[in-house]
Amino acid sequence: MTGALTGKRIGLLTAQASRLGGGVFEAVIHQAKMIRDMGGEPIIFALQDRYTAQDAVRLAPSRVISVPVLGPKQIGFAPNLLPQLLAADLDCLHLHGIWMYPSYAARRWVHKTGRRYVISAHGMLNPWITARGRLKKALARAGYERASWQAADQFHALTDIEAADIAAETGRRDIAVIPNPAPPLSPIRSAMPPPTIVCIGRIHAVKNVLALIDGWTSAGLDQTASLVIAGWGADESVAELNAAIAKAGPGITFLGPVYGTDKAALLGSARFAILPSLTEALPMAALDAWAAGVPVIMTPQCNLSDAFICGAAIECATGAQEIASALQIAIGLNGAEWLQMTKAGQDFVTNRFSASAVAGQWLDVYDPPVEQRL
Repeated sequence: MTGALTGKRIGLLTAQASRLGGGVFEAVIHQAKMIRDMGGEPIIFALQDRYTAQDAVRLAPSRVISVPVLGPKQIGFAPNLLPQLLAADLDCLHLHGIWMYPSYAARRWVHKTGRRYVISAHGMLNPWITARGRLKKALARAGYERASWQAADQFHALTDIEAADIAAETGRRDIAVIPNPAPPLSPIRSAMPPPTIVCIGRIHAVKNVLALIDGWTSAGLDQTASLVIAGWGADESVAELNAAIAKAGPGITFLGPVYGTDKAALLGSARFAILPSLTEALPMAALDAWAAGVPVIMTPQCNLSDAFICGAAIECATGAQEIASALQIAIGLNGAEWLQMTKAGQDFVTNRFSASAVAGQWLDVYDPPVEQRL
């Protein structure tokens, strides 16, 4: 696979190339590395935000081009975006995320260049998402999204479930289903760590963290157990989280965002990771945990049902009482049972989400054989 994209310049376009982009930003980081590993040149395009310059290091050595926004941030109108896309002389443009001005700029880029255009919706066509902000989305559909969807050579979905959502919303059937790649495996752990549960991700209603706090309080776990929440989000969401933690009492800590060695250390201290999400496309937080040897507690809405079957995860529903029950089951496992789950998790990501297998599928999207283009 090395060198398969040599000479190809792939644009990765996203609204936020920073921690504010949440899981989409993490996916762009992985995508850029994969393109580099195949010999291609990824160039990241994004709207400027307060963390863009600071977080660009996570995309290094790839070039990051950020453009200022005029007017409401929710729309992301950036008149300099299209000129920057055109000046980069891209072979392919890959849009990550929809519902903002980058969709319009991408469609205009296709109109002017006639080159390959791919869209990753990242769960943004899930019915739970499309039901929120209906007026804004109706205007976006009419103003630019439908034209962008029609202009795309191909859509990308993370799961078959997401592919069905995309087809229902856009009418498109040419959808490549490719999962996120898992990170490299950590050495398998030899002993069960103390009862620390970690929750890593964006601080947003869809992540259902407030129900997690209520569930933790209801679970009545031993005082040695602790819940550590790490992530980023809008100021109002973080303030709401901190208020809920203060009300809940001891045993819960909020760290803010963690990256790199800090994130690895947090996972290394965890007995379980938990994702009580209301909806996900395919959560990188789960793949990160399994690769690190950490079993996962998660909802079926995380779209990783095979992990329950193979014993890599404990299923929980989204309500506080159901979360409490799942926490009690997890903490009640003995050392041998826990070690069996860690091995199952690492086997799961190795078999299903290896970087080499994922890269091979992306090669056919970015540079398809000639007969597939006709």
